[in-house]
Amino acid sequence: MSEQRRPVTRTDHQNFCLIEGWTERKRATGKRGTHHVNYEFALPDGLILYTRISHPVDRTDYGPSIWSHILRDQLAVTAEEFWACLEDKVVPDRQGPQVPAETIPAGVVRTLVTEAHIPEVEVLAMTKAEAVERLALFYTTGQ
Repeated sequence: MSEQRRPVTRTDHQNFCLIEGWTERKRATGKRGTHHVNYEFALPDGLILYTRISHPVDRTDYGPSIWSHILRDQLAVTAEEFWACLEDKVVPDRQGPQVPAETIPAGVVRTLVTEAHIPEVEVLAMTKAEAVERLALFYTTGQ
């Protein structure tokens, strides 16, 4: 475990949420809660993180056990990422897996591999346009 600079306070926790752009959640009535400040953060993969800061949001520090739980389970960052965000305004890299913009539809791949008998490696090396063109050629000429 990395060395902590100083005990983490509730104010640090809230500042992290504000810097990274978390959204404060309100109760069903539309009012803010009186016991906690609740935040949520949507990740690129659709998962939503939730964190809660007990009132009053002040300079009271967290114990090591509760803080490791908050980092791991609520904020989903390492201590290094937390401090970089808080001190240097470097938000955590939460990019999801990069998906190519032009993927070949699964049905095109399946048809080219199983019916046109083109090796899968060759099909996957094609661009989407090349695969669709090859499929059209297969349907029109049988090749």
